[in-house]
Amino acid sequence: MQFQQLQYFVAVAETRHFTRAADLVHVAQPSLSQQIKALERELGADLFLRARGNITLTDAGEALLPLARRILADADTARHEVQELAQLRSGRIRLGATPSLCTGLLPDVLRAFHDRYPGIRLLIEEGGSHDLVRELARGALDLALVVLPLPTPSPALTTVELLREDLVVVSSPEAPAPGRGRMVRISDLEGERLVMFRHGYDLRELTVAACRAEGFEPDFAVEGGEMDAVLGFVRAGLGVAVVPRMVATKSGRGLRVTPLARPGLHRTIALAHRSDVAPPRAARELQRMLLER
Repeated sequence: MQFQQLQYFVAVAETRHFTRAADLVHVAQPSLSQQIKALERELGADLFLRARGNITLTDAGEALLPLARRILADADTARHEVQELAQLRSGRIRLGATPSLCTGLLPDVLRAFHDRYPGIRLLIEEGGSHDLVRELARGALDLALVVLPLPTPSPALTTVELLREDLVVVSSPEAPAPGRGRMVRISDLEGERLVMFRHGYDLRELTVAACRAEGFEPDFAVEGGEMDAVLGFVRAGLGVAVVPRMVATKSGRGLRVTPLARPGLHRTIALAHRSDVAPPRAARELQRMLLER
């Protein structure tokens, strides 16, 4: 009994027509009929009653049909499982993330993932949430770590909340402490020189909006940098900056870290992927590790 013969048998049983069954499995009708006859000879029983224009299952055919369907389904499951395992031995993940998350969250998670799946190439693209959403939408990324709410909400994306992170104020230990020293209110940033991220950077929009809510425009000493540049400028004493606590903890060497007074500032990080395309198996495994970290 051959696997292909069972496929042909199920096709005829479901269509009740040899020609339509042949079209369904992409084979010539005479070849399909020959394989069905060979299967009947091997089993020693007719599977179909062949009346003109009317194909019905015999008792033997009725008994074989659920078994054949189960065998074909098990074969599909086996193929799928092997392919899933193969995807975890080789392949790639295209992951987008904001620069602050590349600095704070990702290194430990990616190290754990690489230790478990060393054959998977990790392709990282840094950018603001707006840029990452656009790259997801055009299929250039498998997953992205973005800041919620999205700059332009898209029904074509699925997001899963990952963490809610506090923001803190960093300054040079050699400069006067901002605010009251142990705690900083947003209003205390009025009159401080800020080291500010480039336009389109989530932290820039959040900080500027918080200052305006307190009734003042922030004063920029330097603006336009990415995370590493901003931290370097703060260490050099050019001003203070509002950054995620995770980044300040990991990159706090040479920096004074001061919490924001309640209610403070926070940001919500989410994992995003396209709704119409399931991420590859390896990307889903990385997503699981990020959610369980």
